[in-house]
Amino acid sequence: GRILEDAAITFPRPRQIEMTFEPQFVNLVPEYIHGLVTKGNIKLVADFSGVDYTSSAGLRVLLGAIKETRAQSGDMRLTGVQPDVLKVLNLSGFTNILKLYDDMDAAVASYA
Repeated sequence: GRILEDAAITFPRPRQIEMTFEPQFVNLVPEYIHGLVTKGNIKLVADFSGVDYTSSAGLRVLLGAIKETRAQSGDMRLTGVQPDVLKVLNLSGFTNILKLYDDMDAAVASYA
């Protein structure tokens, strides 16, 4: 991932989080986010424009990130969510607890 203005993270951009990638995602992303939060980066934006699929394991990672940032008075917002992922977020109730934005600039500006 890369950090943009200390507020945004971009996940690796495979067209799908495939089974071979998923364990790596589930293990590395929480550690990465914990590192950001520990350094005081508590207002995060995740760019999902390259993610076409997520499983329940991916949702657990997302929920952990939301809880960790909010525990420090921050938040996690998503941008570029693709239609199939949006369906999963809707069905799982995540759209009730997350703010979604069309692009990175809008998501970052929402923290101002």
